[in-house]
Amino acid sequence: MARGWESKSVEDQISQRENQSIINRTPKMNRAKSALRQKREGLVLARAHTLSHLESAADARYRALLERTLAHLDSQIASLESQNS
Repeated sequence: MARGWESKSVEDQISQRENQSIINRTPKMNRAKSALRQKREGLVLARAHTLSHLESAADARYRALLERTLAHLDSQIASLESQNS
């Protein structure tokens, strides 16, 4: 019975090693791409936040400010996407 468990353990170790080698072969995202991705995610979150405020805003001046902010965020997101391509 002990041999069965030992062989199972060895099979698991071999399987884990094979999986690890597959993971190591995949290209890692470099720091610049990671920073761009994080910046884009932050801009998308800011855009969603601004949009939710815009939907509930009643004051015309505040709505205009939010619309300008939304346009600016959209241009920054487009700029990042053009850099990424």
